[in-house]
This record gives sequence, C-alpha cells and structure tokens, in this order.
Amino acid sequence: MTRQRSAFDIVGPVMIGPSSSHTAGAVRLGALARAFFGGQPTRAHVVLHGSFASTGRGHGTDLALAAGLLGFRPDDAAIRDAVTLAPSCGLEVSFAEGDLGDVHPNTARFELEDDSGRRMKLEGSSLGGGDVVMSSLDGFDIEATGELPLLVIAHVDQPGEIAAVTAVLAQHDANIAAMRVSRKARGAAALMLIETDAEVSDAACREIESLAGVTGVRRVPEV
Repeated sequence: MTRQRSAFDIVGPVMIGPSSSHTAGAVRLGALARAFFGGQPTRAHVVLHGSFASTGRGHGTDLALAAGLLGFRPDDAAIRDAVTLAPSCGLEVSFAEGDLGDVHPNTARFELEDDSGRRMKLEGSSLGGGDVVMSSLDGFDIEATGELPLLVIAHVDQPGEIAAVTAVLAQHDANIAAMRVSRKARGAAALMLIETDAEVSDAACREIESLAGVTGVRRVPEV
C-alpha cells in the first residue's frame, strides 16, 4: 500500500536538531521501541551501526534515541538533555558502536529490560524525513513503521491460526491494513503482526489471546 504524501514529506518534520534521519527519525525510532516494549524500560543498551555510529554523536543521535525511549516528541527542546535526564526519569541508558551486518546505515539495536526482568531486543532504522522501520523483534523478522496501530500476536505455527485471528478481528469490525507473519521454523514459535486502521479493542484482544496456539497478544500504538 502506497502512503499518500503530506506536507510533512515535503518540508520535513518539526524537530530539534540538524538532521531528520539522525534526530527526528531517531526520536521516532526510540519511541517505537518504547511502544513495542509497552512503556518505558528501566534499562536500555543501544548499539549504533553505520552512519549512526560514525556521525551519530555529532548529530545528537544518542540524545534523540534516549529521548524517544523517554517518550519525548521530536520537537521537544529537552532532547538536548535526554541522556542527562534519563536517570531521574527512571531509565539507565548506555550506547555502543557495532556492526549489525547488511542493514541500513542508520540502524540501531535496542536491548531493553524492566525491573521485573522482562527483556526485549529490537532492531530498527531511520530512513530519512522522519520515517522509520522496525525490522527485528527478539529474533523474528518484522516490518513496522509506527504509522498505524499494530497488533503483535505470538503463536504456534499451525494450520488455521491466521484464519482464526482474522475471523475474530472481522467480528469486532477491525479493518486490517497490512499483515506479516514470521516464524522460527515450521510448527515452531511464530509472530503475527497486523496493522489496523484503528486500535483493536480490549474484547477482541482477549478473544484472540484465548485461541488455541496463541501465547501472547500485545498492542503497539502508532507513534
């Protein structure tokens, strides 16, 4: 599906900082990682790749990524102090440079954790103009831009699972915009990502979670 261009695409995002990729996009990337995690983590280790690693510090990419994890907007003047503010906001954040392989040059890997011991590893890229994409979640290949509400469903790879989930969504009048399924192996753990025009209701999520083979359901809001 082709996204319609807007004034944002033409003049660029309203932002703090010199680069839409390294600042506005990095804030959105951090915000999308936060959204996938379900809120602010207490600890975050971020690996910077490519251009993010070589020129990111000069562009304030580390500040922008931390700001996104803290829930700041791309035009928030506090971005400049995000790393300094993080501890008082309950976030321990660290950065390192690394080679993440054959990926976009503006890529970061997030290793997130909270006080309960819950952990999540995500990888995503800033594509320019404030656009971002999350490409990996805990070892699963994904594609998520944060432009629409997203439903993330962990399940067992078995016949009828996708049909059962989409049937529930249809019953609750949830319109599917896009879907992607990723699996570790045939019959093993799998991940279903469904973008919808509006956020899926609590009732629909509970019904999906009760389906045989479904092991978890998480909503990721648009950012």
